[in-house]
Amino acid sequence: MEIAHPYLLFLGDVPDALAAKTGLGIVDWRRDWCLGQYRLPGCKADAALDEMTPKEAAAAGVRTMVIGAVNAGGVLPEHWVASVVEALEAGLDVASGLHMRLGAIPAIREAAERTGRKLFDVRHSDERFATGKGTKRSGKRLLAVGTDCSVGKKYTALALETAMRARGFDADFRATGQTGIFISGRGVSLDAVVADFISGAAEWISPEADANHWDVIEGQGSLFHPSFAGVTLGLLHGSQPDAFVVCHEPTRKTMRGVSTPLPTIQQVIDMTIACGKLTNPDIRCVGICVNTAALDEAEARRVLEELSAEYGLPACDPVRFGADPVVDRLAEEFGAP
Repeated sequence: MEIAHPYLLFLGDVPDALAAKTGLGIVDWRRDWCLGQYRLPGCKADAALDEMTPKEAAAAGVRTMVIGAVNAGGVLPEHWVASVVEALEAGLDVASGLHMRLGAIPAIREAAERTGRKLFDVRHSDERFATGKGTKRSGKRLLAVGTDCSVGKKYTALALETAMRARGFDADFRATGQTGIFISGRGVSLDAVVADFISGAAEWISPEADANHWDVIEGQGSLFHPSFAGVTLGLLHGSQPDAFVVCHEPTRKTMRGVSTPLPTIQQVIDMTIACGKLTNPDIRCVGICVNTAALDEAEARRVLEELSAEYGLPACDPVRFGADPVVDRLAEEFGAP
């Protein structure tokens, strides 16, 4: 799935910023890909981009309108359909991270066929994946894993890509979820892949590469989460990581959406190594990446220092304070570029 940019972000008439987290996440990491936003009356989210209609966006060079909003059930509200048709008629492709396929809506399907524009449903891939084979392939891979879901694995992987490139590493972010796909312009939403093919899809995302190339792979779920561990394990086996970082949110007591207690960081390290050895016997942990957004700066730095001392690993908030400590460890263990 290759989505052309620049983007026009469609935020609809969502009630708050959380409902526009897909669009706002794109702006956080790919601001230069975003030329404008298209909002309907009553919209309470603002990506701080120029206001544009689809016609104005097309004239400015936009290639794709991205539906940057989410809602319960992942359906496209009926009153948004006209805006999608308007974008197609203006000459833009349209991409969506909703569960509902754009082409399932007759008016949108007809407009796309009539204008020859593309529809991208990033949760659904038309790629036919093989089952995972576990065969060793060239190149290096770094995977973000978590003590829970929604702890910052995507932002960690993106921050690591940025820091590694700044230090001269040949590194590419590999997206495994819908927002990550919009940010990178490519990838596979693994939570929509049939279970038998998850590890094969992960192999496809991170194929053979130059010996010194790093794929920095967005994690999904947690090996300890009763809802999502299946996707996490398939991703671990298929990505065949040489290195991994553990992502953690220190204020949580139970896993998101369930009453299961949060595992310790050591449990995650041990389980990831035990399971990951199936496809890479040399897998190792190179750091702990902590989402300290709920802590003030002094408390955040104290937590990071304590975790680093306890586990003998670099601990950082890669978004708030930078990812250099982990990049230093990578350079020590695998060689500087």
